[in-house]
Amino acid sequence: MIPTLPVSVDLVVLTVREQTLMALVWRRDRPPYEGRWALSGGFIKLDEDLSAAAERVLAERAGLPGAPVHLEQLQSYGYPDRDPRRRVVSVAYLGIAPDLPASTEAHMSWQPVDSLTEMAFDHRRIMLDGVERARSKLEYTSLGAAFCPPEFTVAELRRVYEIVWGRPLDPRNFHRKVTRAEGFLIPTGKTTTRDGGRPAMLYRRGPAELLHPPMLRTSTYGGCAGGSSGAGLATSGR
Repeated sequence: MIPTLPVSVDLVVLTVREQTLMALVWRRDRPPYEGRWALSGGFIKLDEDLSAAAERVLAERAGLPGAPVHLEQLQSYGYPDRDPRRRVVSVAYLGIAPDLPASTEAHMSWQPVDSLTEMAFDHRRIMLDGVERARSKLEYTSLGAAFCPPEFTVAELRRVYEIVWGRPLDPRNFHRKVTRAEGFLIPTGKTTTRDGGRPAMLYRRGPAELLHPPMLRTSTYGGCAGGSSGAGLATSGR
């Protein structure tokens, strides 16, 4: 006899709000783990595939119907004791979007990632895996622009990198590297003064998915792999 095994999807939805990396969570009001924060999730229906289930949970459980969320499969979690009630396999998805509004579901809340030290089930582990995936993908893909509005300045993009990576970056080096990365940014021909000071050029996300050269994330120096510049992205001596 083939055993039945429930399969769920759990969403790590990240955004930058109030200059902070935040995750969308809800506080459980029943056992197990009553009172702890949890990711939004749900069981997969028999007639839907994984991506459709993730989209449904994003709309119905997370309360973000129609939101411009970049959604990608993160990892599967299936160790036996992850749910004390029964054996459940979870397929986690990572969602990233610019400054998202409050959820339409009253029980959902945006919380700073750093404050989520205790969560229900294995959701902290899943969330941290999602955060690390986002941090890593900023190095070699154009995913950083997914945190930005459709039109943004280089300074706004740099602030996203600083918030997600958790470190200050040298403005001049960052500007040079992102504008030279093939297909990353496309000038709109417009400017804005919303950053303060002189008018800044507005860009939109280009067609590139992979960055050439990549933006390396290191403790002191960053830069272009194989590039000629010895200066890094991160500000040294901090």
